[in-house]
Amino acid sequence: MSDVRYPFTAIVGMADLRLGLLLNAVSPAVGGVLVRGEKGTAKSTMVRALAGLLPSIATVDGCRFACDPAAPDPQCPDGAHDGAPASARAARLVELPVGVSEDRIVGSLDLERALAEGVKAYEPGLLARAHRGVLYIDEVNLLQDHVVDLLLDAAAMGRSYVEREGVSVRHAARFLLVGTMNPEEGELRPQLLDRFGLTVEIAATREPAERAEVVRRRLGYDADPAGFAARFAADERELAERITAARELLPEVELTDRALRQITAVCAAFEVDGLRADIVMARTAVALAAWAGRTEVLEEDVRKAAQLALPHRRRRNPFDAPGLDEEQLDRTLAEHAEPEEPEEPAAEDPRPEGPGDGGPEGDGPEPDGDGPDGGPDGGGGGAPEPAGPPAPATGTDAPAPGPEEAPQQPVPVQPPAPGREAAPVAAGEPYRTRLFKVDGTGRGAQGRRSPAETDGGHTIRARRPQGRLARLHLSATLQAAAPHQVARGRTSRALVLDKDDFREQVRQGRESNLVLFVVDASGSMAARQRMTAVKGAVLSLLMDAYQRRDKIGMITFRGAGAELALPPTSSVEVGAVRLESLPTGGRTPLAAGLLRAHEVLRVERMRDPHRRPLLVVVTDGRATGARDAVAQSHRAAELLAAQGVTGVVLDCEAGPVRLGLARTLAARLGASAVTLDELRAEGVASLVRENRATPLRKAA
Repeated sequence: MSDVRYPFTAIVGMADLRLGLLLNAVSPAVGGVLVRGEKGTAKSTMVRALAGLLPSIATVDGCRFACDPAAPDPQCPDGAHDGAPASARAARLVELPVGVSEDRIVGSLDLERALAEGVKAYEPGLLARAHRGVLYIDEVNLLQDHVVDLLLDAAAMGRSYVEREGVSVRHAARFLLVGTMNPEEGELRPQLLDRFGLTVEIAATREPAERAEVVRRRLGYDADPAGFAARFAADERELAERITAARELLPEVELTDRALRQITAVCAAFEVDGLRADIVMARTAVALAAWAGRTEVLEEDVRKAAQLALPHRRRRNPFDAPGLDEEQLDRTLAEHAEPEEPEEPAAEDPRPEGPGDGGPEGDGPEPDGDGPDGGPDGGGGGAPEPAGPPAPATGTDAPAPGPEEAPQQPVPVQPPAPGREAAPVAAGEPYRTRLFKVDGTGRGAQGRRSPAETDGGHTIRARRPQGRLARLHLSATLQAAAPHQVARGRTSRALVLDKDDFREQVRQGRESNLVLFVVDASGSMAARQRMTAVKGAVLSLLMDAYQRRDKIGMITFRGAGAELALPPTSSVEVGAVRLESLPTGGRTPLAAGLLRAHEVLRVERMRDPHRRPLLVVVTDGRATGARDAVAQSHRAAELLAAQGVTGVVLDCEAGPVRLGLARTLAARLGASAVTLDELRAEGVASLVRENRATPLRKAA
């Protein structure tokens, strides 16, 4: 691969992404940019190209932390730099791998040398390398949450901290943070989204001519990278000079009271949480003015700042897509713009008054009330009227006659014939569900569901290090070394330690799991009211999986077989969309659904052996389509039970007479059976207490 970067100015289209990156280059205080878009849209190419436009930086020679010789970090681990020689170099682009560890990010301390020799040996991490440059996180949504928290904390504070058993190191870490993600692979939780200053949504153009130009340029770059870059060298220099000029102009830009009032009004109108959005919008508007070569923030800067800083802060629940109502934005900006003329209180009262101190105004040569300064009668009436019409649109003046007819004319909805497909029905309102856990203690990715050994959590015991020592258990290490001090000839206050004395912490937290839904979409489930409740229950479980950072998958069975409707993914939003469009009808091949689940779990076990599955079977327990359909489904359930899969059967059987087929299936599966009513966390108090505190118990 060529070392010549693709030129930033050679990228076609994507104006918002280009602007978002350039604003952060002008003012890193904006807080970085999150780039959301489908695969193959040149997200990574543009970020890498940006690094070549940044001005070069002066650094102290030999400093591993890129200290500025004009203002060196007084807490730099490499010591004081007064009078040290300096040199200039290009700003670095540091890329963060998806599977990066915490020690690789913040750096690591050699605890063995610290205890045995009293030496603070520190190996800098990626944050130190990215100082005064660009930190690029591709697929940021696939990183573990505690790693993303660590990165965003460092970006916000401008410093990195390493704390290991009383040994502490800190250093400056100021960088331009850029994250890219494909929403189809999972979302960041709202708390992390809020920490990114700006967000940009991108998609490949659907214009054939523009797509052709993208392909033409890419082929030209691949054929001759150096020659292609030379074609855009002049444009690159011009853009780099504009960034430098905007940086120099930035301290002179004035954020007027009018602009600040508009910023805070917009944030309040869109009901964003906290005040971070206001601060980010203010910094972005100032950067926009500097980029335009102005020293005053205008309304157009505030509007563009809102479009970049607010969409990802507008999510009110996990399944809301980011977005911004442009009409509401324009209306809010207009309402809080500075008035062009002073108010005229006298024009509001059409009745003439005759003060006795020199005669009324109407006694002059002009007719009373028709003067050019008087304004129209009923003054101020034009302003409130545009704001008036939205009120009736809320529907409060309509008595909603539709629901009154439903109790008077109850029409039973029959499920369709076995071979007929019913149109998809909407899901019911989601609710908080009971917590289901996987049996035992795992070692999977950190999450919020089942007990597991993790990097976080609380310390439960000590053990000999398995690999490189990362988290020293100090008291256990001292206890292991103490009995041997005399035999080792200790003559001073310092401990004589051996490699076998060291112990590491074992911490227990919670892991995320693979929640695999197996949903009955056959004709026996097709009654509309019933399917609405079932979909609402599955949607509630999907929301629970989102909050607990699980991966999800979905298998549906109906008609002649089973279908993998959603391969295991971190994108719970996609699962909600697939559920909403799920059709029903046909026979009930329950065995096929369970066997497909067995195959999916087998493949996922090879891909990610540490992620434990939780199987959720949504069915009324019926099985049709073959002479021995029930027996086949029981054999398939026993096959899953033999693999040690923890499961729960969501019993959807309805009616006054219940056959208990779902509970029989649960017994064969070694799972718990839960009805739709029992699924709610606010249901029966005893059931909630029992299941919140204990994992699922398999049936004997």
